Formats: sequence, C-alpha cells, structure tokens
Amino acid sequence: MALKTAGNKGNGKGVIGPSDDPVIDLNAGTPSPTVSACGSQFELVKGGVKAEAEVVSVNLVYFKAGTPSPTAGTPSPTGFVMNMQPSEAEAGFDIRIPPTEDPDLLKKRIDEEWAPATRNLTYQLIQQGPVTDITGRPLITTTDDSNPWWSAFKEAVIASGGKLQKPEILRSTTDARFMRQLGIPTLGFSPMANTPILLHEHNEFLNDTVFLKGIKVYEHVIRALSSLPAFEKPQDASV
Repeated sequence: MALKTAGNKGNGKGVIGPSDDPVIDLNAGTPSPTVSACGSQFELVKGGVKAEAEVVSVNLVYFKAGTPSPTAGTPSPTGFVMNMQPSEAEAGFDIRIPPTEDPDLLKKRIDEEWAPATRNLTYQLIQQGPVTDITGRPLITTTDDSNPWWSAFKEAVIASGGKLQKPEILRSTTDARFMRQLGIPTLGFSPMANTPILLHEHNEFLNDTVFLKGIKVYEHVIRALSSLPAFEKPQDASV
C-alpha cells in the first residue's frame, strides 16, 4: 500500500488549520488551572484563550525513509522496495517557541520523551535564534504604559480614528526580532483594517481606501514617536 495526502502549502506559522497542527504544552506535568480547564494548549488556542504565537507549535515538514528500488529488472512504481523495512528514517519538524517559554525545557523534553537515546534516536537543532537581547533581557517589547513608546503609539492610533487589537507575537512575518536583539524596543504595526490576512498566499491585496487611510494613521504615529526624547541604545552586556 502506498499512502499519499495533499493539501495547501504554507510556511508553518499556523497552529490551527485543516490538519490541526499539534501544539505542545511544555508544562504538561504541572498544568495551570487554565490549562487544566481547557485540557491542553491546543484547546487554549482553539478556545481563544491564547493566540497562536503564545504556544509552542510543532509541524512535520518532511519525512525521508525507504529502500530505493533497484534499477535492474522491473522497478517498483513507487521507486522503493515494498517488502523491506528501511534501515533508518528521518523526519524534520518546524518547532516555533514564543519568547515566554524556556528553550532548555523543550530540549529536556526532546531528550527524555521525543528522541531518547534508549530508542536509538538522535536529533539535531538546525537553526536556533537567541532568546535574550545584548543586555540579557528577554526579547519582548513591553506593551503597557510603562513603555513611553507604546503609550505614544497607542494614543496616536486612537487620535487618527483607528483601533488597536490586543498586542500579540507574530511568527516569521517581521524582521523586528533583529532590532530587539540589539536592545531596541520594536513594535510591528500595519494599519490594515477589514483586510483578510493573506501572508504568502495567492492574490494578496490591500483595498485602496484602506491604503489611503493607513497613510493618515502613519502620519499621526510618526509625529507622535518623533516627538519623544531620543532612545539611548543599551550597551552590550559582554562589553
């Protein structure tokens, strides 16, 4: 039997979709009351308690296995020998961790549960970004009144006639993380009201009236932020 499935391509950032990608609770051993009530972080996302980027998501992106069919004789239509188990198999996962989680805790769970050496399993982390900025602080920009840049930004949007949704972490849709790594508070913002989110999709568009209104919003934001005292970039903690 050869099993095949098909679906839409994506960049792996989504947590809930046609296939209901799994969401991992790193604190499954000692769940909080909220987690206990909802059952899992996956249900927290589906129930609207947490945003997609506030949980750890794991997406299978490739799987390699099989013994190639010999070229001599009658080759298998699948390209693989169908009566022999392969000597090894390899799978790749896109794991996305919010800055509020401890990556060492995830590594511990991989070592102990997902890929323990006792099961003849090994793993390699292909790419891993920093979890703190150059001063050692978490890569998170404060979004409350303790941050004067946030307050000025919020008031400017409201003054322009706009509304702000609850701030959230966005995955792979911005390069703001590189600014935050330098210790510079960074906010990602797009005045795209009443517009479907079509990142990397076909026919990504912006209505002309939304575009023109967005210019006015940016005028208010730029005027407000440029009126604040200059931001002093923090020094590297290693210096």
